[in-house]
Amino acid sequence: MQKRVIFGGVALAVFLPFLFLGGIFFQLFAAVLAAIGVMELLKMKGLEIFSFEGILAMLAAFVLTIPLGSYLTFLPMDSSFSAFSIVIFFILSGTVLNMGSYSFEDAAFPIASSLYVGIGFQNLVNARIAGLDKVFLALFIVWATDIGAYMIGRQFGQRKLMPSVSPNKTIEGSLGGILSAVVVAFIFMLADRTVYAPYPFLVMLLLVAVFSIFAQFGDLVESAVKRFYGVKDSGKLIPGHGGILDRFDSMIFVFPIMHFFGLF
Repeated sequence: MQKRVIFGGVALAVFLPFLFLGGIFFQLFAAVLAAIGVMELLKMKGLEIFSFEGILAMLAAFVLTIPLGSYLTFLPMDSSFSAFSIVIFFILSGTVLNMGSYSFEDAAFPIASSLYVGIGFQNLVNARIAGLDKVFLALFIVWATDIGAYMIGRQFGQRKLMPSVSPNKTIEGSLGGILSAVVVAFIFMLADRTVYAPYPFLVMLLLVAVFSIFAQFGDLVESAVKRFYGVKDSGKLIPGHGGILDRFDSMIFVFPIMHFFGLF
């Protein structure tokens, strides 16, 4: 626990300055994190990182994260996804250049990995462009969900949530995580009444419960992936915490669903 607290504080001390700085510096930082997240998925599957598909998969997540249209104004507004598509076409070209040894199924994993990670970090960047308060709302929901689920589950947990995926998670803990997220968001929204626009206060509290559920589902998805590949952590970048995906698995789900509901 002491190790987790120390290195968790170090990771936060690295992340927060970029977050407050915003702009291209934060966007590049987020894009690098996305590329590392894809690298972790490739390593879990046992694929070579610095291979044709490995480099292109990391590049795909990188370009999907950066809002290219904001800097290269001659490109269309959806230029990030267009650039992502072009990189994907290069990955698919491997099915032609290495016909017989590299199939569409082989290409599907790096493509899916780059989209899964890249779309989450793209929406993190979009939230930061909309305002710090949007990012902190998401962070508080995720953190409150994690802490509430852990504490209430440890104290009152009886019924397993999904034992085949994550044996320690309980239904009571899950409900506790949702309740904690709603309480923390309630306090945050009282302090910043613009953060939940365009929704009424009570409707936003219901949405917070939805976001908390998505946060937990993102964590379960990552747990399922790790269990399938027989690894404890997605990586070793942050001692005591694992890799980038171990820290951002919930946020990868929360930021896109917040964007879907028009919060940024």
